[in-house]
Amino acid sequence: MPRFYRQRRALLRALDSEPLAAAALAAATLIALVWANLGSGYDDFWSTEAGVRIGGLDLSMSASDWVDDAVMAVFFFSVGLDVRREFTLGELRDRRRAVLPVCAALGGLVVPVLLFLALNAGSAAAPAWGVVISTDTAFALGMLALVGPRKAPRLRVFLLTLAVVDDIGALGVIALFYTADLSPGWLAVAAAGLVLIWLLQRFRIWRVMPYLVVGIGVWLAMHLSGVHPTLAGVLIALLMPVYPTRLEDVDTASKVVHQFRQAPAARVARLARWSIDRSVPMNQRLTDLLQSYVNFLVVPLFALSNAGVPLSGQALSAALSSRLTWGVVAGLVLGKFLGIAGTSALVRRLVPGSRAPSLDVPRLAGVGALSGMGFTISLLVVDLALPDPALRDEARVGVLLASGLALALSWAVFAAGNRLRPLPAPAGRTLQREVDPERDHIRGPVDARTTIVVYAALDHRYRTRTFEVENEVRHLLGDEFRLVFRHHVTAQPDFVRALAIEAAGAQDRFWEMHDAISEQRGEPDARLLRAIAADLGLDVERFVREVRTYAHLGRIEDDNLDADTASLPDQAVFYVDGHKLEGPANSWNITRTARLRR
Repeated sequence: MPRFYRQRRALLRALDSEPLAAAALAAATLIALVWANLGSGYDDFWSTEAGVRIGGLDLSMSASDWVDDAVMAVFFFSVGLDVRREFTLGELRDRRRAVLPVCAALGGLVVPVLLFLALNAGSAAAPAWGVVISTDTAFALGMLALVGPRKAPRLRVFLLTLAVVDDIGALGVIALFYTADLSPGWLAVAAAGLVLIWLLQRFRIWRVMPYLVVGIGVWLAMHLSGVHPTLAGVLIALLMPVYPTRLEDVDTASKVVHQFRQAPAARVARLARWSIDRSVPMNQRLTDLLQSYVNFLVVPLFALSNAGVPLSGQALSAALSSRLTWGVVAGLVLGKFLGIAGTSALVRRLVPGSRAPSLDVPRLAGVGALSGMGFTISLLVVDLALPDPALRDEARVGVLLASGLALALSWAVFAAGNRLRPLPAPAGRTLQREVDPERDHIRGPVDARTTIVVYAALDHRYRTRTFEVENEVRHLLGDEFRLVFRHHVTAQPDFVRALAIEAAGAQDRFWEMHDAISEQRGEPDARLLRAIAADLGLDVERFVREVRTYAHLGRIEDDNLDADTASLPDQAVFYVDGHKLEGPANSWNITRTARLRR
C-alpha cells in the first residue's frame, strides 16, 4: 500500500478515537478559561457583531451567537442522525433491548431536576433546571474508554443509547420551555421546508445538495420565528433517509467500479463515485462525514466560546457560595448517579430479560456517575435560561465543577466495582453465554454429549475452509455432538448473509440456507440469495423484506457483542464444551479435543 494511503488510514483511525475527541474538548475548555482570565479580549472577541444584510433581511449576531445558533445546529443535526438511526436500525428498535437504557435515561432526567429545584425553587435561578438534564455524549464516551472496564462492549452501547434518549429529552425541554416571541409566519415557512425535506426523502433523492439548500432555508426560517434555530438541525436529521443498505445498489456500484478498472476514464470515474455514494444510505454517509468535524471543530468551538468563566477570587467565592452552583453540581453529579443507577437496578430486578453480560449494577452505576458530565447542552441551556450575566457565570462554574466531580466519581465507582465484583476473566477463554435451545441454531441432537459452538461470518474463509471442517467433524463424531452457529460479522457483505440465514431461520430453513450459501465459491449477491430462497421453498417476498428491513438485527448484534466481549479475531472461533479451542481449527484437533473432554 502506498505511503500516502497508509498515513491517511492512520489519520482517520486517530480521528475516530473517542478519548482523543474528549481530549480536544477538554483542551478547548482549558484555553477558554485561560483566555477569559487574561483581560477583556475574550469578551470583546465573542461579542463582535458579524452578519449579512440582503434587502430588508438583516442577519447579524455576535460571534458567540453564531456559534450557539448556527455552528451548534450541525451538532444537533449529528445528534438527530444518531436518534433516527437508533430508532430505525439500532438499539431503540427492539423494545426488549431498549428498556434498560431508556428507563435509565428517564431516571437520569427526572432525579437531577428534583435535586436542583430542591435547592433553587422560588429563586431567580429556578428557570435553569434544564441545565442538569443532559449528558455530553462526546465527553462521556471518551472518558468511558479511559476509566471504564476494558472488556465490556455492551457498556458502551448502553451509554450511547442512554445518551440518545437523553438528547431527545434535552431537545424537547429546549423546544417547550426555552422558546419565546414566536412568529407564526416564519414558523409556517420552516414547517413547509420540513415538508419539502420529507418529500425529497420520499422520492429517494440521494444527493446531499437539495437537502442542504432546503435545510439552510429551514434554519433561517426557524431563526426568524423565535424558536431556537439549533432545533432545526435535529428536525431535519429526523427526516433524512435512513434504511438498510440495498444489495442492488451495492451490486451496481461493484459493476461500475469493475468497468472503471478495465478502462479508466473520467466519465466512468464520476459514475463510479456516484454509484458508490448512492449505495450507502444518506444517514450513514452524513454521520461518517460529520463525525470528525463535530468532534474536533464544532464541539471544541462551542466550548471555546462558552466555557470562558472569570475565575477571580471574588467570582469563585460568589460561585462557591451560590445555591445555583451547588444545585447544578447536585443535579448533574448526584442526580444523574442516583437516577440512572437506581432506575437501572430496579429494571434489572423487574425485567430479567434486560440483563446481559457486563451490564451489572456496579458497571451501570459507573455509567450513571459518568453521565454527570453534562457539558455541551448544559452550557447552551445556561445562556437560554439565565439573562443575568452573574448567574450565568455561577451556573457555568457549576457545570465545569460537576464535570470534574462526575469523572472522579465514575473512576471511583468503576474501580470499586472491579475490586469488589470483577467481571469474569479472562474473557474469551470460556463461552460467554450458555447454549439456549429456544434461541440458538443447533444442528444435531439437542441432548448430544459434546457441544461445539462456532462464532463466524459466512465469508470466503468460512465457505472454503471452516464449512469443510464442520462437515468432517460431523462425519467423525456423528450423533455424539451438536453444532451451534453464532454470528461474528465485521464486513457489510457478510452482514447481509447473516441477515439472510436469520430470515431463512424464521421460516425454519436456517441450516439449509447456511449450507447453500457456504457451498458457493463466488460472492453470493442479492440475486443469488433470492434464487436460493426460492429453491428452498421459502416465502421469497417475506425473506427479501426481512433482509432489507434488518428484521433480525438484534440477534446478530447480540452474538457480535459476545464475540467483542471475548476479543475474538475476525475469523471462525470454536468452543468445545464451553472452552475455547486451543491449537489449529482443523477437524482432527476439534475431534481430539471433544473426545478428551468427555
